[in-house]
Amino acid sequence: MSTTDPNERPGRRPPQLLRLIVAGLESLSPYMVRVTVAGPELEGFALNEPAASIRLLVPSSGTSDLVMPEWNGNEFLLPDGSRPIIRTFTPRYFDPDGPAVDIDIVLHEHGATSAWAREAQPGDPVAITGPGRGYRIDPSARSFFLAGDETAMPAIGQLLEQIPESIAIQVVVEVAHPDARLDLPDHPAASIAWVDRGTGDAPGTALVA
Repeated sequence: MSTTDPNERPGRRPPQLLRLIVAGLESLSPYMVRVTVAGPELEGFALNEPAASIRLLVPSSGTSDLVMPEWNGNEFLLPDGSRPIIRTFTPRYFDPDGPAVDIDIVLHEHGATSAWAREAQPGDPVAITGPGRGYRIDPSARSFFLAGDETAMPAIGQLLEQIPESIAIQVVVEVAHPDARLDLPDHPAASIAWVDRGTGDAPGTALVA
């Protein structure tokens, strides 16, 4: 017979890390780069819903070697006890024939993943987990309102591609500079407004002004 401490919280199920490499890099604007990651461990990967999330693990600052973290029941930690550079993104595209995933990364002035993306080269090691749950579109909805900053553009793009053409969509996207604007997918019932963020303002500031 075994007993369980009622005050003990069960650990979360460890996410599976898929080891991949950088297969390509494309500058989308002065403020965003598309990183394509690929590898055989993506076999069976699928994006079944728009706006799903993945987590991207990149090498620690100052090295190109990828040290795989360990799951402690609640989070990933490196062998020395420090936290790895792992961030959440909405992957823009998945190519099952690659198989490969496109991840659009905003080049913030500060940020470990942005710094890595500026220096990344084909062949560099990375890992991802996911995908998590995406957004389930209600085909009976009368309209949608989508708003976000640059980091939301991949999710907004997927929703514009998948929301039925008969449903009205209002989109507001905040960017740091007009040069950060990207071409979003056409939708016959969508209106898109761009809002430029003030210099030095935190992301999201212009959306709530």
